[in-house]
Amino acid sequence: MSSHAHAGAAGPRSNPSLRERFDAMRNLPPFLRQIWKTSPGLTLASLCLRLLRALMPVVMLYIGKLIIDEAIRLVGLDLGFDALGTALRSGQLDPLLWLLGVELVLAVVSDLLGRLVGYTDGLLSELFTNASSIRLMEHAATLDLEDFEDPDLQDKLDRARRQTMSRMNLMSQLFGQLQDAITVVSFAIGLMIYAPWLIALLAVALVPAFIGEAHFNALGYSLNHQWTPERRQLEYLRQTGASVETAKEVKIFNLHRFLIDRYRVLADKFYLANRALARRRALWGTLLAALGTLGYYVAYAYIAWRTVRGDFSIGDLTFLAGSFRRLRQLLEGLLIGFSQVAGQALYLDDLFSFFEIRPEIASRPDALPVPRPIERGFVFENVGFRYPGAENWVLRGLQFELRAGEVLALVGENGAGKTTLVKLLARLYDPDEGRILLDGRDLRDYDLDDLRANTGVIFQDFVRYHLSAAENIGVGRVEAIDDQARILSAAHRALADEVIDTLPDGYAQLIGRRFKSGVDLSGGQWQKLAIARAYMRDAQVMILDEPTAALDARSEFEVFQRFKELSRQRTAVLISHRFSSVRMADRILVLAGGRVEASGTHDELMAQGGRYAELFELQAAGYR
Repeated sequence: MSSHAHAGAAGPRSNPSLRERFDAMRNLPPFLRQIWKTSPGLTLASLCLRLLRALMPVVMLYIGKLIIDEAIRLVGLDLGFDALGTALRSGQLDPLLWLLGVELVLAVVSDLLGRLVGYTDGLLSELFTNASSIRLMEHAATLDLEDFEDPDLQDKLDRARRQTMSRMNLMSQLFGQLQDAITVVSFAIGLMIYAPWLIALLAVALVPAFIGEAHFNALGYSLNHQWTPERRQLEYLRQTGASVETAKEVKIFNLHRFLIDRYRVLADKFYLANRALARRRALWGTLLAALGTLGYYVAYAYIAWRTVRGDFSIGDLTFLAGSFRRLRQLLEGLLIGFSQVAGQALYLDDLFSFFEIRPEIASRPDALPVPRPIERGFVFENVGFRYPGAENWVLRGLQFELRAGEVLALVGENGAGKTTLVKLLARLYDPDEGRILLDGRDLRDYDLDDLRANTGVIFQDFVRYHLSAAENIGVGRVEAIDDQARILSAAHRALADEVIDTLPDGYAQLIGRRFKSGVDLSGGQWQKLAIARAYMRDAQVMILDEPTAALDARSEFEVFQRFKELSRQRTAVLISHRFSSVRMADRILVLAGGRVEASGTHDELMAQGGRYAELFELQAAGYR
């Protein structure tokens, strides 16, 4: 198998160069398109509000200059008012009061705009996170089983999941950058009128801080990227140490101390790596910021000198000094923000490269529907399979026939390839060698969804859904989840109705301990629900892969007896370690070393006296 030659962009390297960081900016347009698609109205509202807010600082500072100049003009007139009332009646204070009123209104409006921006961003963030999470789940659903069993792709999925949740601050940052850029332009125009060379001084003073910030952002990304497997381990330890599924064993084996110690060691290593980076960042950041501060005070001294000389008024002095200070803060924020955006764009690589992974197992454009009914059955022709990255073949040179309407049992020791064979039959994997035919056509010629809709599989590690009893069965054919008659019939066939009758709320009862009103079931009871799920499918091919491991011998016998009765006109495969159950199959295949070692009925295989007879005798002796 190509072992994910299709994995799309490999994602950024763990230590990205400056070039790679700038290249990552290509992720911003698709990111912004995703935001726009989430809600054009809210995106537009956020941008318009920010545009208004961007012009507020320069307008307010200019009004402040006019207030100071007006106050100094009034002082110069030496009007000698004793009481405020007299002064107000004279009309001399009217321009000053009008200016103060305008500044008050602007302050209120500015605050309101800030709150509205927060409100729209919050709503947009929530919608975007939901839309991205749904997109992530939809894409994950298209991927191959192999993808979920590959640790590298698990890391990629984990990083993508994190990006879905945490990339909305990038949106606020990008929009904030745009807002600050507009404010910078408005301040710069003001400064250009008075002293153009101050802008150049500002730029030179701020470049070192920008370079430093960009460097440390890249180091931060690199650290997070390298630590993805350890972070997944931390998450695993946290869940194992505190979950209902593991609580019994953790208590019995007194594992909590072991798990906590292992968690602490890993968490401390991650903390120390982060702390070392944060220290270096703080030290260099301080030194480089000092250069920017020096530039500001050189400019401030120059403006003060021009004011003393009489070139500027006191109002001009406050306007210029304030503009320069705000401009410095804004430019510093813009440069640092730009390097942060470049850093965050690297994280978007994780999200977008996950969406670029393409499944290998998919329907062909001209795929055929599965025959109804299946007439001849399945043929395995020299089938070989090994898991990606593994050297050993699980199955090799596998040849056998599964006839339509036949109940076939698979036996063999652990690791003989029984479950893998079932995964190939359900096309969760494709063979690396040979082919599987269904009614004479390669399995790959058939529509994948139709093939799976015609296959009912219960694996030994079936999922325990924390849903109602009816939904636990209904998910077997999700489009019929509201079909009560079908659910009742499936439960009856699997003997699950006996379990459900004992529940307080019957079919509406929530199952499992995760939620407050849930009722937990024994392993055997869960298993009957899972078997009902397979019957819900009403598929042409039924596969039971050791689904009865939690049942006692008598219950398993009943389940299989019923399975055989209900499997008339159906093709069925069952895997079990209990030979008492296997005996009822029409034919038994003995697997060993990835090949069919023997085939026949129970009596034929006992007469041959090979591995099957030996294993049967061993088990029978255990019951005597």
